[in-house]
Amino acid sequence: MTTIVLVQPEIPGNTGSIGRTCVALDMELVLIRPLGFDISESAVKRAGLDYWKHVRLAEFDSFAEFLSARDIRPEQLFLFAKDAPRSFYEPDYPDDAVLVFGRETKGLSPEIRAEFAERLVSLPMRSPHIRSLNLANAVTAAAYQALRRSLS
Repeated sequence: MTTIVLVQPEIPGNTGSIGRTCVALDMELVLIRPLGFDISESAVKRAGLDYWKHVRLAEFDSFAEFLSARDIRPEQLFLFAKDAPRSFYEPDYPDDAVLVFGRETKGLSPEIRAEFAERLVSLPMRSPHIRSLNLANAVTAAAYQALRRSLS
């Protein structure tokens, strides 16, 4: 099963929308604390609509704790950063891929980026006028790309 990991998400509406995508694609959603909101906030549930109760949700206190608890292999990891040198179109995603996204305002920490530099990928953007994509949109694009082989 593919897993979506949000490291310290800040905007409840994005997390709710991502939860809805996870339900649609039968993916697990993992949240790494601290969160910028209370997970019970109505904004999370409103964005996830009545699907939120179906989200397979796990929470961890740190990214390191998640990696250790789940015994994640390096080849499962795909960490998304806007300036990563490799496009998210390049990898062959395993069925148990772990797609990792950072905070809306700052992305992944420099420590995580340095430790997993060879696992960084980006979503291409053609316009120089856009600094970044909305997190929920980026996750959805990445999730479908990761499932491309199994969906076709």
